[in-house]
Amino acid sequence: MAQEALRPVEMYEPVRKLIRSWPLQARQEIGAILTRLQRNELIGMPDIRAMPSVSKGVYEMRVRIPDGAYRVFYVAKTNRGIFVFHAFTKKSQQTPQKEIEIGRSRLNAFVRD
Repeated sequence: MAQEALRPVEMYEPVRKLIRSWPLQARQEIGAILTRLQRNELIGMPDIRAMPSVSKGVYEMRVRIPDGAYRVFYVAKTNRGIFVFHAFTKKSQQTPQKEIEIGRSRLNAFVRD
């Protein structure tokens, strides 16, 4: 049986570097979610949440480990596959407005390119 082709993942380089600095467990969980997205699996809460406050079509990967909460913004429906454009460590219940604005700015720059 032929193996199904995975959708490509494009990651904004500063985000890749940040995620690499996170604890192993957080990186493993982000990787597992990305692999499921590459296979076009339907994923919902608590792992994935829509983020219309950033932009239409933007989603947030949500990982909670004993060390803390980690978040990654991505767009799955692009011509080039999945685009990961922002990541941060969450310290409060609500997503900080600053993180939403950074995400929006990075997504706009990606769309322009």
